Amino acid sequence: MLLLNKITKSFLQRGTVLKDLSLEVREGDMISVSGPSGSGKTTLLNIIGLLDRPDSGDLIFKGVSLLGFDSNRSATYRNRNIGFVFQDHLLLPYLTVKENILLPLLASDMKEDELGRKEGDAEELMRKTNIADLSGKYPFQISGGEAQRVALVRALINKPALLLADEPTGSLDRRNAENLGDLLVQLNRDYGITIILATHSISLARKMKVNYTLSEGKLAEGLLV
Repeated sequence: MLLLNKITKSFLQRGTVLKDLSLEVREGDMISVSGPSGSGKTTLLNIIGLLDRPDSGDLIFKGVSLLGFDSNRSATYRNRNIGFVFQDHLLLPYLTVKENILLPLLASDMKEDELGRKEGDAEELMRKTNIADLSGKYPFQISGGEAQRVALVRALINKPALLLADEPTGSLDRRNAENLGDLLVQLNRDYGITIILATHSISLARKMKVNYTLSEGKLAEGLLV
């Protein structure tokens, strides 16, 4: 589904963070990328999501090279294929839980009947993630674990082919982190969604099917423990 071929990325102050990095991702994969702070985990996810560009190499999604895309085509690729979950849930405080979840739909040119179907999808995902009863609440009225589940449902509302999660449990306590990890596994099983996550958490990484450690710009299979 996704192929990274000899990706290199450098920054002026940090130097080279990714060096001839290659990765093949198949549909339905659950992949963890571990490594110390500054090793390039977020940079790697940003390149896959076309939020950043490599200095060299190629990024191929379903047989199509993406790095020649202009800003409009890049935005279309993200909206149709990628869901993002970050350490900070980034919920808008003046919108309810349901409005936050439906926000990506409002930014798209969607017909009324299709919007109705998506609202049905949102309600199903909210039930699946045990946040259906939070629909009318505002972010300040819910817990951190609940807010991260809202962010996860928002990321899945367009049924993306690929979910990119950057330290999704980093701001959660141990119990909520465990629950979110289990939820990611369940969503992969129930919906077949492909997951790539960057994490410092060894327990979260072990829930994934394939583990990589990012060090000195390259990926190596296995966990650094």
